[in-house]
Amino acid sequence: MDNARDIIISPLISEKTMKLMEENNAYTFKVAKKANKIQIRQAIEEIFNVKVVKVNTMNMKGKRKRLGFTEGKRPDWKKAIIRLDDGDSIEIFEGV
Repeated sequence: MDNARDIIISPLISEKTMKLMEENNAYTFKVAKKANKIQIRQAIEEIFNVKVVKVNTMNMKGKRKRLGFTEGKRPDWKKAIIRLDDGDSIEIFEGV
């Protein structure tokens, strides 16, 4: 995983993540399952040209879903909460 765009999959936007952005200057992303904190930090700094202070990661379990007798499972995924240095921001979230 040497490409930064392979590590960062998509931003996560919800009421909880918007509150984190306003209070702690923290942004939430869906990241590659095998990426570690160092790779995530380097990818964010490379893509968005900001200074990352802290990276927290969580492995999220996929939910079980049913449709009649058929039962399936959504895939497991990894979430990263990125805390930026004061004065830095990511423009993707500004228009939301």
